[in-house]
Amino acid sequence: MPIFEYQARNQKGDIETGEIEAPEYRIAVERLKSKQLRVIEIEEKVTSSIALFFEKINPFKPKVKENELVIFSRQLSTLVSAGVPIVQGLSILAEQIEGPFFKGIIDKVREDIENGMGIAEALTKHPNAFDNLFINMIKAGEIGGILDEILERMADYLEESAKLKSKVKGALIYPAVISFVAIGVTVFLIIFIIPTFAGIFMDFGQDLPLPTQMLISLSDWMRSYILYFIGVVVLAVFGVRKYYATDGGSKKIDDLLLKLPVFGVLLQKVAIGKFSRTFGTLVQSGVPILEALDTVAYTSGNRVIETAVLDSREAIREGEKIADPLIKSGVFPPMVLQMIAIGEETGNLDIMLTKIADFYDSEVDASVEGLTSLIEPLIMVFLGVVVGAIVLAMYLPIFNMSSMVG
Repeated sequence: MPIFEYQARNQKGDIETGEIEAPEYRIAVERLKSKQLRVIEIEEKVTSSIALFFEKINPFKPKVKENELVIFSRQLSTLVSAGVPIVQGLSILAEQIEGPFFKGIIDKVREDIENGMGIAEALTKHPNAFDNLFINMIKAGEIGGILDEILERMADYLEESAKLKSKVKGALIYPAVISFVAIGVTVFLIIFIIPTFAGIFMDFGQDLPLPTQMLISLSDWMRSYILYFIGVVVLAVFGVRKYYATDGGSKKIDDLLLKLPVFGVLLQKVAIGKFSRTFGTLVQSGVPILEALDTVAYTSGNRVIETAVLDSREAIREGEKIADPLIKSGVFPPMVLQMIAIGEETGNLDIMLTKIADFYDSEVDASVEGLTSLIEPLIMVFLGVVVGAIVLAMYLPIFNMSSMVG
């Protein structure tokens, strides 16, 4: 994970320098802010680029699964509510955790707490397991003395989020597999089957029909340049990822994704559902509005939503209501803004946000089902047309010869 070197001013006005580990620049700044430090300068520490590259692409890199966090949160909530000290509770859970990676993290967290560190502060040292949302929730639970309730809410939130992800992924797996098979079959026919027919046609000693000539030319081109084509695609993907890693690039790409036909609406619904559920969970847990908006912005998964929320945060800091700056952003639908305004007026903002999240979760379900039912026949039609065109182009010379012989 990248390490950032920083220079910051603490609450006493003194200059502090040091290093902080974080997945990316924005999260590093956010973690320094949470420590009451005003960042003066921060930059990524220069390390071996090759090592970082292999760390990013390593498919065997250990991760903490969402279901592990759900079980951990729910079990720790039960232990805390039963009056078990947090250190003892973590020791009990560490013995039950099967994954060695997560078990090692819990052991380190327990040791830090035993040495006098706060729970949230101890969790901050392990960003691979606990994100800003989890840490801010725990911080609110520590301050409010309701850690068991917060852990239970966190488990519910993680379960709902995992359920939404699995629905979207599960619904799109079948069309993705069919698309892959369709493209694979087409490429196989063009590269390996067409040359066999081309050799036979050459023995005819006659001019081939235009569709057949075009197909044979395409086959020759693909056999000659397929490796170059694959290289260009890989470089293009790598270039887009590097561009997306920049501030301006991520904003442009996320904005473009939201404007895509069909898929853009689905992505917007997913982002708004996640925003509403995260914001509602934080507000319900007693996290201050401005701090909650910070966390919501960085966990939204879309830079357009993130920018809108951060801009709204600054306006709210200056005294505006929550809904007013969100209206100006033009990102959120009117229904969402009206419910947020009503929730703010009545003091039931967390309830309204939960209702919005539930509504958009059901909307995502309906959109995914509709999208799946639309994609499947389109893929089958595409595969039928392509394979049919290839077969027709290959048999046209045979038909012509038959008519000449007749």
